[in-house]
Amino acid sequence: MTPKAALRKLESLRLNLGAETAAEKVAAFRVLARGRLASARDVLRLHEAACFARAYPGDARVLRSAEAILRTFHRRADLMRHAEALASSGIAGTAIHYRFFWSTARWLAARFPRRLVLDWSSGEFDDRLTAAWPLLLTPPEAEAVKRADLAPRVAIERLRSRSETDAEFLLRRLEELPGGERVREATHDALDPAYRLEGAREPSRTSARLVGAPVVLRSSPPVRGRPDLHRALRRPPREVRDLPPREGRAIVHLAREAMVTRSRDLDAFAQGDPRDVRIVDDGDGLSFALIGVVPERRLFLPAVYGALTLRNGVPIGYVQIDVLFRNAEMSYNTFATYRGAEAGFVFSRLLAVTRHLFGVSGFSIEPYQLGRGNQEGIESGAWWFYAHCGFRPRVAAVARLAARELARKRRNPAYRSSAAMLGRLAEAHLHWPARSADETSVTPIDRIGLAIAPHARQKDAAARAAHRFGVRSLAGWTSDEKLWWNRWAPLLAAIPGVERWPQHDRAATVRVVRTKASRREGDYARLFDAHPRLRHAILALARTIDGPDAGRVV
Repeated sequence: MTPKAALRKLESLRLNLGAETAAEKVAAFRVLARGRLASARDVLRLHEAACFARAYPGDARVLRSAEAILRTFHRRADLMRHAEALASSGIAGTAIHYRFFWSTARWLAARFPRRLVLDWSSGEFDDRLTAAWPLLLTPPEAEAVKRADLAPRVAIERLRSRSETDAEFLLRRLEELPGGERVREATHDALDPAYRLEGAREPSRTSARLVGAPVVLRSSPPVRGRPDLHRALRRPPREVRDLPPREGRAIVHLAREAMVTRSRDLDAFAQGDPRDVRIVDDGDGLSFALIGVVPERRLFLPAVYGALTLRNGVPIGYVQIDVLFRNAEMSYNTFATYRGAEAGFVFSRLLAVTRHLFGVSGFSIEPYQLGRGNQEGIESGAWWFYAHCGFRPRVAAVARLAARELARKRRNPAYRSSAAMLGRLAEAHLHWPARSADETSVTPIDRIGLAIAPHARQKDAAARAAHRFGVRSLAGWTSDEKLWWNRWAPLLAAIPGVERWPQHDRAATVRVVRTKASRREGDYARLFDAHPRLRHAILALARTIDGPDAGRVV
């Protein structure tokens, strides 16, 4: 075989995991290990084929061949020849270009010293940086730069230490700003610098795998087709294991690297808490690494978790789960390499895991995931993926559109919605079950925030909330518990009629707030959902807000 023919053979046998094709795959990998590919596109195709075979090995010989290719991929002559063309592919040995946010940029600079640099190809960054010089430079430095009329890149080259890159200089000066971490983060993200992470073996998609994860060889192809969610949700995962912080930290790093190598950033991973990490083993080589958020960065009402989907320890996708009022809003993604295999099955298992861990009764998909303001969602036909899983809109106008599109699909299985139609369908959440009497399937967080805004401006909100809920002192509370009491105080001060609540309901509310600050935010979600009086009171606050956006939900 020629290398080109060997590559076609691997791709044609992608989903055939049986032993009868193992010899053909091994032979193809052997040819490709020795041969050279002519184009950057073919180098990428080989990389994806090897990554897929490592995640879905049907035979130990195929697994060894795929791992051998990946282990030395960064040294391939054809990769090095096309390294610039393959920038931001996440392949070992290639650079990554992205506008990383503050937390991720700092993490990369610390984890991979001397490899994070500024990408000066974006001209508009110069003007923003020049405007920020009074914040970032000492008065003598700022005056010298101004009088010498130095361009930002030249100024940084003059001012930085020889032991740091220009990106590390910028991050160090931002870290020296007064005003606290949130001020530094906001300043950095307003500057919106573009970065380049110089290529090396790590971080990369090539080497990404959970160390020590067991490998399950399977002869049957991945489960494809539409999942039966009712049946899937009845089967709990095989095992849920809490990780100690050291192992949790390794999972957080793996999740962050999975985002970086795909030029993405996810707050749930960037703010991941190593103390709140669980591995959920679903059997047959499928597992999920659930990562909670550090207490100070949690959202006001929902409990938020990021989850990395693993096949035999290889990251194949991720999800963000927002839990509130017994509903889980799912932001689900399968990485491109692994699409077309078992996305529906994995999604159904994620829902089962979410129900098992958080006790939710319903699920929703937000409009962004469906394509509102997200061209990738339109191009991938994300709305139809969830519709095939049984999700439906509950907003009447969109529900009528959906019914017509579904009817057209039934009459003609080859029917495809236009991009314009998918954009209209993406204007409303999708829900499962399709029908529910639960008015809180999507929580009006915007109206709740507007309702409590007057109390947030009152300096004595925390004291008034403490008086109303019988909290005599915060002595003995942790710093995180005090932080969350102050954050919730405007809400607690705004709820009407608390004085008429039974004492046990007021005490339960205090436990909810303290648990919001605990090691595991999932415990807060269950306590919150077990407090119907608090739930109804919060929703009643939302109904006090009128106006053109009163019906909009977040």
